[in-house]
Amino acid sequence: MKNSNIVYKLLPIMLTFFVMGFVDLVGIATNYVKADFHLSDTMANLLPSMVFLWFFVLSVPTGLMMNKIGRKKTVLLSLIVTLPALIFPLVFYSFSAMLVAFLLLGIGNTLMQVSLNPLLASIVSGKKMSSSLTFGQFIKAIASFSAPVIAALGAARFADWRMILFPGFTIITIIALSYLGMTKIEEDHAAGKPASFMECFALMRDSYVLLFFLGIMAHVGLDVGINTTAPKLLMEHLGLALKDAGYATSFYFIFRTAGCLMGTYLLGKFGDKKVFIVSVSMILLGILGLFSS
Repeated sequence: MKNSNIVYKLLPIMLTFFVMGFVDLVGIATNYVKADFHLSDTMANLLPSMVFLWFFVLSVPTGLMMNKIGRKKTVLLSLIVTLPALIFPLVFYSFSAMLVAFLLLGIGNTLMQVSLNPLLASIVSGKKMSSSLTFGQFIKAIASFSAPVIAALGAARFADWRMILFPGFTIITIIALSYLGMTKIEEDHAAGKPASFMECFALMRDSYVLLFFLGIMAHVGLDVGINTTAPKLLMEHLGLALKDAGYATSFYFIFRTAGCLMGTYLLGKFGDKKVFIVSVSMILLGILGLFSS
């Protein structure tokens, strides 16, 4: 009975991890918007910047807000903000409208990134936490690699890359919002005075925290870089059409998904440190391969 109750609570959270992956549509969307409005590289790069700028601006304020209103309410707010970001491109399609849509997508995803993992920790703890978080990233990666495929399908069927992608993702977001809203989750309330804005930044004095922060920056930068530039590189060097070159992003995220699924098992068997060392070593080999080619 207890296990079934945990699964019931985990389902809307894992569905929200899927919604979290919608932010990676910015890569393929940037390439389509660039082609549709004949943008320069500089102008097109404003789109991913509008998304990921908010991770820097809002991460700490979101954490402070979450301490006041709670984890679940913060996640629900993130889904509410994400909804208009997915609807906007269907109603208004211009470069300025896409900037607004991606701005909202970035804000919503920042709220989600900050609050969803702590909400998961309210249900799962101990040794299962690392594998549960990795499984959540596996679910997120499914959305990430499906976006270019869905966009290409929309372009082929309706001559418009938006027609399947945004309606489908909007429906899933509404389901996640409704399901999570109806699910009762008991949250752990931290004892003592909540941390202030300056106290959060003071954590950077700890060398471990600083290294974790830099590692996260490198991880996000790698994802965004491959997501946005892989199709462009294939079009420039191999002469592929956008709908074909877009599969490069899916190819990356398919293996990222496989890595997350494998990591779910390995973390439970070998522990965090060993898996981390192997993962970083594989990334370094991949980077060396890029330079050698």
